[in-house]
Amino acid sequence: MNTIERIEKQHSQKSIPPFNIGDTVQVFVKVIEGDRERLQMFEGNVIARRGRNTRETITVRKVSYGVGVERIFPIYSPTVQDIKVIKKGRVRRAKLYYIRSKKGRAMRIDEVKEIFQKERVAGKEAEKTDGG
Repeated sequence: MNTIERIEKQHSQKSIPPFNIGDTVQVFVKVIEGDRERLQMFEGNVIARRGRNTRETITVRKVSYGVGVERIFPIYSPTVQDIKVIKKGRVRRAKLYYIRSKKGRAMRIDEVKEIFQKERVAGKEAEKTDGG
């Protein structure tokens, strides 16, 4: 095992939820302003996923005040605190770059409801039984 693989193994300990292209996610990023730190949330659709292991990145797109905003996040970066999956999307492409040219309703991604809602309900029931 060379040095690069050893370092990657150390940094890949962070657990991320399983998500795919087309899913709506919330990415919590640590922002440092002067001597203060805070968490900033970026919510949008995952339009691309590249790389693997510790070099994996995702491109998340949202529309803010009528302007499309895209950010590329390295998943295993120390600045990315958490990733939460809000909705599972149903798409038939590996990259959703075509969404950049769409507007309004044409930009929407169909939601996979049955499976994801069952997982969400099961998770809430588990929290209730653990909480008391």
